[in-house]
Amino acid sequence: MTKTKQRDALAIILGSAFYKALESLSLISPEPFRVTTPHGEQLVWRMQARGDRDVYLFVRHGTPHTLLPHQIDWRAQAAAMDALGVGALVVTSSVGVMDASLPVQTPMLLGDLMMPQNTLPDGTACTMFLQPSPTQGHLVIEDGIFSSALNQRIREIASRAGVAVHEEEVVFAYVGGPRTKTPAENRFFAQAGAQVNSMTVGPEVVLANELEIPCAGLVTGHKRSSGEDRADVSGAAQITASLDEARDALSSLIVAIANELEPVPFANHIYRFGGGERD
Repeated sequence: MTKTKQRDALAIILGSAFYKALESLSLISPEPFRVTTPHGEQLVWRMQARGDRDVYLFVRHGTPHTLLPHQIDWRAQAAAMDALGVGALVVTSSVGVMDASLPVQTPMLLGDLMMPQNTLPDGTACTMFLQPSPTQGHLVIEDGIFSSALNQRIREIASRAGVAVHEEEVVFAYVGGPRTKTPAENRFFAQAGAQVNSMTVGPEVVLANELEIPCAGLVTGHKRSSGEDRADVSGAAQITASLDEARDALSSLIVAIANELEPVPFANHIYRFGGGERD
């Protein structure tokens, strides 16, 4: 059996829609601090939610928005969560919608991930296991890269909060960026079975799963990216406005999640040759 540390904290990763509007979440006294990890320093905001429990916010692009997707220190972010005893991670993103049957500006839960190359934007493997060690292993996905238990709890929280979440979980495609996708690429991903995409989320949930942190993905479409029709959002003003709408669609649910979501057991596992264990 793998030993697990005490994990009773919640972490939420916020994306581009929130880089200038943390105050929109109406949580109490955001307190920034830095966590030193073997992969570098990570800035974190500690928020005190209902019941005097700590919720850790990670603003992936910074406030102000200074980091493009390939400039994010993905491993430092994951290592900071591990050090803080995070037992549930909710990753948010504003996404392009490739499936014409899906709504925009409506919260959706992710059910699966398409990231076949499993690399970070710098071309290195998307893994926390950089050097041979007794605790390295293969992430074996049994329950799902996105936790079914967390998804169910988020649906229950959304129902109590009166927030409508799309009834079906959707398939997410990770595309590293920093450029946007071509129409041909969007058609390719859609034909392969992906329904939404963005330049983040993928690395975050893979690395967190390797650290045995259950994950949920909560997204909202801010534009259509079918590759078949002309883009419905273009130009700086329209993109900013669509991101503001995406923030408004998610804010109240994120607050409810921060106040109510509890950690769940990790339902995948790390297969380690020789039975190495984590502390």
